[in-house]
Amino acid sequence: MTTILEVDNVSFGYTKETLLFKDFSISLKKGEVKAIVGASGAGKSTLFELILKNLKPSSGAITAAKCSQVFQDPYSSFHPSYTLLNQIKDVAPIDEIQALLELINLDYDLLLKLPHELSGGQLQRASILRAMLMKPDLLLLDEPTSALDNVIQLEVMHMLMKNLDNVGILLITHDMQLASWCADEVIVI
Repeated sequence: MTTILEVDNVSFGYTKETLLFKDFSISLKKGEVKAIVGASGAGKSTLFELILKNLKPSSGAITAAKCSQVFQDPYSSFHPSYTLLNQIKDVAPIDEIQALLELINLDYDLLLKLPHELSGGQLQRASILRAMLMKPDLLLLDEPTSALDNVIQLEVMHMLMKNLDNVGILLITHDMQLASWCADEVIVI
């Protein structure tokens, strides 16, 4: 399998005195799921910012294949003044949208609405839909199911697991049971 993420001896801190990461390494191959679990403030979301190159490590190197991200707060990942469908079309082809809509239990008509017109769970599923349509090699999931009820959470995670031939997943979660169920490796930070 192809390596799609290599974090090699990365160190980072918001101050020089306090490092969130010191010589941290992780690699991920297509077809794998790895979960990052830790307390609030441990650096889970910061790791994603480093992978996305929004932050620069003080030492070490990060190499990542084409990736897309699903944020914990779906309201912050969509512009409030444009329909969801227009925002999805801006970043991804929608030729496979119908099949994915069925898998994540989301109605096409909801995509014609503005973000504030959907529930948090519906909007999170739209966020996952957008990320999948972008056809990434690496999918960064930051608490992707926290806004979903248990039934939809299970459906969405099954859908993501079925797509592992095409993608590798790095998952941030507080849910150790979810991490243990879906991940090949659980990393506690």
